[in-house]
Amino acid sequence: MDKYTARRYLLFVVSLFINAFGIAFITKALLGTSPITSVTYVLSMFTPCSMGVWTIILNILFVVLELFFMKPGYLRSDLRMYLLQIPISCCFGLFIDFSMYLLFWLNPSAYLSKIVVLLFGCVILALGIALEVKANAAMMAGEYFVNVITRRFQKEFGYVKLGFDITLLVIACTLSLVFMSGIYGVREGTVAAALLVGPIVHFVSPYYRFLDKWITAPGQLEKAAAAKPEHVVITIAREYGSGGHLLGEMLSKQLGIRLYDKEFIEMAAQRSGIDRDYILKNEQSIPSFWLKCILSQSSEQPLESSLSFDDVLFVSESKIIQELAEKESCIIIGRCADFVLKDYPKVLKVFCYADMETAMERCVNQYGVPRDDAQAEIRRVNRNRVRHYEYYTGSKWGAPHRYHLMLNTGNITLELASQLVEIVYRKMQKN
Repeated sequence: MDKYTARRYLLFVVSLFINAFGIAFITKALLGTSPITSVTYVLSMFTPCSMGVWTIILNILFVVLELFFMKPGYLRSDLRMYLLQIPISCCFGLFIDFSMYLLFWLNPSAYLSKIVVLLFGCVILALGIALEVKANAAMMAGEYFVNVITRRFQKEFGYVKLGFDITLLVIACTLSLVFMSGIYGVREGTVAAALLVGPIVHFVSPYYRFLDKWITAPGQLEKAAAAKPEHVVITIAREYGSGGHLLGEMLSKQLGIRLYDKEFIEMAAQRSGIDRDYILKNEQSIPSFWLKCILSQSSEQPLESSLSFDDVLFVSESKIIQELAEKESCIIIGRCADFVLKDYPKVLKVFCYADMETAMERCVNQYGVPRDDAQAEIRRVNRNRVRHYEYYTGSKWGAPHRYHLMLNTGNITLELASQLVEIVYRKMQKN
């Protein structure tokens, strides 16, 4: 094991403790606990065993159950990750009990003080999860169990994780009713943790980038930062009905460079293993930001490992975009390409928009959308593009300062728009 791998494991252990400390804070608020520890918390309320001990027992149970859902050969190919769940489960359980011991003094009585403690615990838990994602060294047993179920039944990771958390909550409520004649340990704090931790993780994750140099070998960093070929890449983001694709076709002919749009569907299907029809139907269409955060809030895995089809698709297309930019000058439609290539030396970023009347006429006459449905379809597609872009980039879609050219194709023709883009393109070629 090299020192960089060792550092990743060290970060992972630290993140485990932070997670445990956050869970302890949430629990000490006396407004419930996080969904993932709801069963163990309830069990600790009417048995001699602590929440940490029950956490170890439940996680080991997950490790055993995983064997019944694994496809042939999966265990052999992922044996290290599978076996690591055992020591991780033991550490996590011990960390929870130790954290509860450290917080023996924390006993808020006023409801407002309980809320403050709960919110503080949510922030701590989010910091731990974000650090665990950055470490990218191993998996918690609950996470691995969901991973196995997802692979076995070819379902969305996020929705399986949501179902898993709901199942734990139902079990916790049932145990509480049967053994304590009421619902204890599952309260408004449990709901708050489920809703708040994900968005906080999404917010704090970028701030861990300072660790990249510490956990990544210099050779890998130098390779990533090596001088890139200076092809000029044109990215075109567009409102639906603004003619962005048609503009790309014109530019492709004028400049003699390739256009990439629908080609991404086949390329991404091959790279990601996701069904082509799924990509065709769902590309750039994800649930709302809040729902995505809830679905992934306790997921400790990086984008490539989460098995959410949306995430895998985004990562696959991003890598394709980077490879194309290194290989040739080209035109890329959509796919958050302006963000993916934000550090690339020569990118001409274009945004196309149009008034509703022009967009409707184009949708009806050129896209074949029924006139009665055109306006609703334009709003739906644009809404999905906003959500997709803002979720994966954290930036505002269509903000003028993010682009070199904002082209109103309702007021100018596509021919004139293509001429304007060509002028800037030729200038970037010379510089």
